[in-house]
Amino acid sequence: MAALSFPDDSADLELLHGIASGDRAALAALYRAYHGRLCQFLTRLTRRSDLIEEIVNDCFWIVWQKAGSFREESKVSTWIMGIAYRCGLKALRQDGGADMPSVADDDPEVQADLATDPGEARELRNWLDKGMERLSVDQRLVLELAYTGGHSLEEIAVITQSPVGTVKARMFHARVKLRNLLPALATRSIAQ
Repeated sequence: MAALSFPDDSADLELLHGIASGDRAALAALYRAYHGRLCQFLTRLTRRSDLIEEIVNDCFWIVWQKAGSFREESKVSTWIMGIAYRCGLKALRQDGGADMPSVADDDPEVQADLATDPGEARELRNWLDKGMERLSVDQRLVLELAYTGGHSLEEIAVITQSPVGTVKARMFHARVKLRNLLPALATRSIAQ
């Protein structure tokens, strides 16, 4: 299959080619470029910073080993996020599951809305947390990748190694479940 062209990906691709040639400086540069983004993404899996750092390191160990096998069928960022996703799920299985964070914790739009009333902010955050906790890990992550990460359905499919139809189904079922759960959760929180 012919390589696709991703114009905004050229610097990452150049670094990846350097890594494939054994260039440790290229690995360090790519690590620095992605560390923050991966940490933010992985906070959707766990709040444990030690586990997040371990996952990022595992991810870049795989990048170091597999850089030469990158087929350029996606963006480098999509490939790296996919590796981090799989490393994260593996780490959670080995760890016995870690606490799931809030969808509202780092969303700038939600934070801007919440800045006006701290009590209301806490209530909304708790309400969203309770709703997100009732979703499967796969449903939570596709919502996070789409709405927080800004990834397309096709990119999420590559990251999760799932067909686009599966990604669409997970998003659909997650939204339906939230639509049905959130009003009941709001009623319970008002009653308390």
